[in-house]
Amino acid sequence: MSTTASTVTPERIMQFAWGYVPTMVLEAAIHHRVFDVLNESPKTLKETATATGASERGLRAIMNVLVGLNFLEKEGDRYKLTPESDAFLVSTKPSFQGGLLRHTSEHLVPKWLRLNEIVKTGGPGAGVNQESDGTAFFQSFVMDIFPMSYPSATTLASHLALEKRSKPVEVLDIAAGSGVWGIALAQSAENVSVTAVDWEGVLPVTQSSADRFGLLDRFSFIAGDLNKVDFGTGYDVATLGHILHSEGEAKSRHLLRKVFDALASKGTIAIAEFLVNPDRTGPVGSLMFAANMLVNTDEGDTYSFEEISLWLKDAGFTDMRLLDVPGPSPLVLATKP
Repeated sequence: MSTTASTVTPERIMQFAWGYVPTMVLEAAIHHRVFDVLNESPKTLKETATATGASERGLRAIMNVLVGLNFLEKEGDRYKLTPESDAFLVSTKPSFQGGLLRHTSEHLVPKWLRLNEIVKTGGPGAGVNQESDGTAFFQSFVMDIFPMSYPSATTLASHLALEKRSKPVEVLDIAAGSGVWGIALAQSAENVSVTAVDWEGVLPVTQSSADRFGLLDRFSFIAGDLNKVDFGTGYDVATLGHILHSEGEAKSRHLLRKVFDALASKGTIAIAEFLVNPDRTGPVGSLMFAANMLVNTDEGDTYSFEEISLWLKDAGFTDMRLLDVPGPSPLVLATKP
């Protein structure tokens, strides 16, 4: 039989069979401070081993993989950072993304190993969206994802132009975590005060983060389950930073109604989510995250702009719209009449 250039091959399957390797290698390099010590200067394998305390054999294996993946460059016998690793993989830099990799290897992969069972049963039975299971998880995780949300949060702040308002601006930051959304809005205008809502065990992280940015005196805190706690009223802006995907449709609808009641007239809700298209055929990253919600929550999923817009409309909001931001998806904005 003759073959053609379009013959199907198992190449992609073989690539995916080893798909865990880049994540694990990156995490191992971060754990052993490879990027940090190379940030000081290019180094030989022996010099890197001396600086990190890791074995030459182990470092040779992972650093050569990182060269192949273009996270390191090799000039003669010296390794050095690429622009990408210099920007995002040095732990002392504010744009550091390594926490997300640590989260993947330490928290996600062990749970994903149960995927066959979870697909059969429809869920894990408990999830990180429940206070009993999720507090310890989010205590260590929320600061790891701060760099992912901060550029989007600063874009939102610029769009809202809160500094141009003549009166004080009250912001409600729901499931605040690291406080990234409230922090960016408070940084943008001195007339902004933030009320951060989260579990009692997570709020100390929020407080510490606000203090690190010199904004603690402009934050107040409400501890409790976001589905049950009283938010208060009269807010000008409410932010929901990557929370609907963990709640499922019923709880998300309930939460949006609570936010509507908490906002003042003409108030704005801003929702960050990993949006899918209406047919759920893409983007692939958001589809993967839906599977991550299957593994890690009891009812969570990812949703389309159209779905969230319907929930917002049913809650009483108007003018549903998208705001392009430098993040995984645009923000969903809507207004309380």
